[in-house]
Amino acid sequence: MEERPLILVDVDGVLNPFRRPGTAWQSHTCTAAGVAFALWLNPDHGPRLLALARETGADLVWATTWEHDANAGIGPIIGLPELPVIEVHKGRGLEDPGCCWKIPSVAEYVNRRPFVWFDDGLGRIDRLWLEAHPNVDRFRLLHIGGNRGIRDAHFRQARDWLTSAA
Repeated sequence: MEERPLILVDVDGVLNPFRRPGTAWQSHTCTAAGVAFALWLNPDHGPRLLALARETGADLVWATTWEHDANAGIGPIIGLPELPVIEVHKGRGLEDPGCCWKIPSVAEYVNRRPFVWFDDGLGRIDRLWLEAHPNVDRFRLLHIGGNRGIRDAHFRQARDWLTSAA
């Protein structure tokens, strides 16, 4: 039996756009590594991510520089339970030139499980690196515009891909 697919979620640029894109995003102060940051968070995103995971049989996982601080600061605000965390900092320095430094830790974590990754900093080089990695099988990178954050179209694309990947 194949393991459940994964939905990897970044915070900055995805759940926390770099500027407020609309009235649904509320201002919050969250702490990471002992430093307070001002964030724009939309409380609808937690329930939408949970629904996406439930409807597609996937597991939600943090793939963010916030690491475990995402569970303490971000999750409760948007209505997410404690999620597994990919410790992305462990892979820093192992990526190829031009790749996102989170890539090695993600490749190690997914262990050939299919995944969708919501992130604002991934591109062609990252996709090629993941395609060539022996621990990575099927995946879909969903680039999120950092100024606008995650949108309805991203949720639809993830749902469509996860449904077809099943």
